[in-house]
Amino acid sequence: MSARSEPDGPGGRSRRALRPVPRDRVIDALRAYAIGGVVLGHWLVTALVLTGDGALRTASPLAAMPALAPATWLLQTLGLFFFTAGYAATRSLAGYPHGAGRWLARRLGRLLRPALALLGVGSGLLLAAIVLGTPDDTLTVAVTLAVSPLWFLLPLVALSALTGPLRAAVRRWGALRCAAPAVAVVAGADLAARVLPAAPGRLPVTLLAAWAVPWLLGIAHADGRLAEARPAAGLTAAGGVALVGLVAVGYPVSAVGVPGAGWSNLHPPSLFAVALGVGQIGLALLVRPALARLLDRPGPARLVAVVNREAMGVYLWHQPVLVAVTATTAHLGPALPGLHTAPAGPGWVAARICWLPLFVLVLAALLAPRRPPPGGPVGAAPPAAGWPTGGTVTTGRPSAVGWRGGCTMTPVCGPHHARHAGAPPTPGGDRCAR
Repeated sequence: MSARSEPDGPGGRSRRALRPVPRDRVIDALRAYAIGGVVLGHWLVTALVLTGDGALRTASPLAAMPALAPATWLLQTLGLFFFTAGYAATRSLAGYPHGAGRWLARRLGRLLRPALALLGVGSGLLLAAIVLGTPDDTLTVAVTLAVSPLWFLLPLVALSALTGPLRAAVRRWGALRCAAPAVAVVAGADLAARVLPAAPGRLPVTLLAAWAVPWLLGIAHADGRLAEARPAAGLTAAGGVALVGLVAVGYPVSAVGVPGAGWSNLHPPSLFAVALGVGQIGLALLVRPALARLLDRPGPARLVAVVNREAMGVYLWHQPVLVAVTATTAHLGPALPGLHTAPAGPGWVAARICWLPLFVLVLAALLAPRRPPPGGPVGAAPPAAGWPTGGTVTTGRPSAVGWRGGCTMTPVCGPHHARHAGAPPTPGGDRCAR
């Protein structure tokens, strides 16, 4: 939702009059794919093996089946996520009438409330599990998987705070020149990892630098700088060539970490992760017209809206759902293939795929109380579940698993968006309504 100020009473105060506004449906689709890739990737590459003493330990099918590594190029979608987040933050800040400070405070609130809810509910469940005598190894696995997604708060908060200066820099020097120092920092960190593996402080610096690259591209796209096919093709080619070259000089093929491997492309993110994100963004921009046509169909459009509405809850709770389903069924009988068994071959992958619908159903049931009543409030559009996707806050209410934020965070922009809601704004061509 966007809003505009209207007079309210003799004191001259203003009130927020809400009206429906068009969203960039393609950006919504890319965000949905990014969230889906993260969730599906975790559910497929995280095996929880039931040991002889009834505890759970983690394993990965990538260790036993390295030939599956190229599939991670489709499922490691963090570059796309930070691209859509940078795009939305730019649009949101440009359309927010109360200044950057208040905008950032609201944005941080939408980020931190669901995370604090996860920690609060998780602490209660952990205490209950201890009282019930759950093995220590299982508790360690559960806590690790539950809190590991919170790493995204560091780069997301930092880049949100820097959105204004970064946008000014992109407008002055262009996205590629602004991204070059970040790429150099990541390259230096990769070299340091080879020379000084135990060097302190590398993780937070690399996290910020690596994900600043897709964020800057998102800012550029929000300003209409990547709307043509030529820059999209250039990003696709640059990312693809860089991936091939990095693998040739010794970078791991897997886009995610593999237990027992000496080096991970994701913890911290390496040049490989940056190149993968750039290539994915370029490819996404190339197929943007086809995605826009696909979203004209009600089925895909409805699915994208649902995922965006529940994005924060899906991201934060998909790992606890995996642990809960695995730990609960472990007490019901013998070890179940694909759920409690070691990932030793293709049979495990096939069995795990069969368990995915159950994970989806449990996650949907967990998030169901967060859904608004049919029809929702007057003038409301499908919110992004507290996920920072741009624009102005409308309403919000707490729930058992997080904060239900009624926000679409897309500003009203002028005639360009009235003509084609799926296209990015042209530089300086749209005046966002207040």
